[in-house]
Amino acid sequence: MGEEGTEGTVHLLCLAASSGVPLFCRSSRGGAPARQQLPFSVIGSLNGVHMFGQNLEVQLSSARTEDTTVVWKNFHDSITLIVLSSEEGTSELRLERLLQMVFGAMVLLVGLEELTNIRNVERLKKELRASYRLVDSFLGDSERIGDLTQCVDCVVPPEVSLLQEALSGFAEAAGTAFGSLVASGRVVAATESWWRLGTPEAVLLPWLVGSLPPQAARDYPVYLPHGSPTVPHRLLTLTLLPGVELCLLCGPRPPLSQLDPQLLDRWWQPVLDPLRTCVPLGPRALPAGFPLHVDVLGLLLLHLELKRCLFTVEPSGDQEPSPEQRRRLLRSFYSLVTATHFPPEPGTPEDKVEDAAQRAQVPRACYLVSGPEEPGTGWRLVALQLGPRRLLLLVSAQSPTHGLRSLATHTLHALTPLL
Repeated sequence: MGEEGTEGTVHLLCLAASSGVPLFCRSSRGGAPARQQLPFSVIGSLNGVHMFGQNLEVQLSSARTEDTTVVWKNFHDSITLIVLSSEEGTSELRLERLLQMVFGAMVLLVGLEELTNIRNVERLKKELRASYRLVDSFLGDSERIGDLTQCVDCVVPPEVSLLQEALSGFAEAAGTAFGSLVASGRVVAATESWWRLGTPEAVLLPWLVGSLPPQAARDYPVYLPHGSPTVPHRLLTLTLLPGVELCLLCGPRPPLSQLDPQLLDRWWQPVLDPLRTCVPLGPRALPAGFPLHVDVLGLLLLHLELKRCLFTVEPSGDQEPSPEQRRRLLRSFYSLVTATHFPPEPGTPEDKVEDAAQRAQVPRACYLVSGPEEPGTGWRLVALQLGPRRLLLLVSAQSPTHGLRSLATHTLHALTPLL
């Protein structure tokens, strides 16, 4: 298994479907933004072959060369997105979901009407610049994984019930049912209405907050790609501590000025200490001192019904591989097991047509050794599905393969109360 996302270049193209006019092109190399642009002749050829297929009623969705994977996707017969990746081990699943997230980001910040009824291409190009920072964060080497799993990245503080109570009270006082507490782009706590937001906005909103430069307060117009793609809402954010932001989704009211320091102090001053525990939680995701086996180098826990996940590569942080490599290994393993081993995730069309006989034959666990196969070498990756939860672990080379399922089962039971 290659490490998805190792050194390579990713090019993302956005074109008007009817005319083929490029609206933007974004690139990254080795997980960092790059200025390298594709020649216009290449852009034209990639779009031309896709349009040629459409004219013959043939849907061209992906292609592979010796070192590059290309995926095309058309949205609402108006926008065509094309992604090319020369990153080693990149899967089509990862690129398909990338395009879904990119279009969701475009709708979030521009609105569906502007994208499906293009009246002025030059004006649309300017409006789409607002989405560049969010789009670039999907192309880069992110510490989060919701772009791939389509589940909300979460963290678990030690005293989440106190923070939940303060959040619910503050949101009610502010006059909105939609509130969340976000640490480094991951959800710490949220109101019931916020958790009921559909995909992709449930993933996109905290990701947007995590991608923006720090600011004491924001009043940000957003569209909800699933819930309200043509009528904008307001995303209000207030920084409580560095890296910890309070987010409210609302209509014309309340004005940002109504959320004065007195109202903030009333609800958040009593829980200042629990709030401080959220500051370092970003990449760690789990409370300090949470009992994980010493061989666990990283984990991804998904709750497929709630569409939430915990993702961390912080355990045993001083060991090889590096955090970046760990993230790539887990992302690549997730793509592999999702595409080939486990059943379609709830809510997908494939899931609705899958019959009981097929369900009885799907695996519940699998493992893989990455690297040399000699005893005591190569990292172990193990996946276990139990009910609505799926756990992926990256385990050190010292851990025997015959004990992987037991280790995964024990870890899943320990994590179950958290998610």
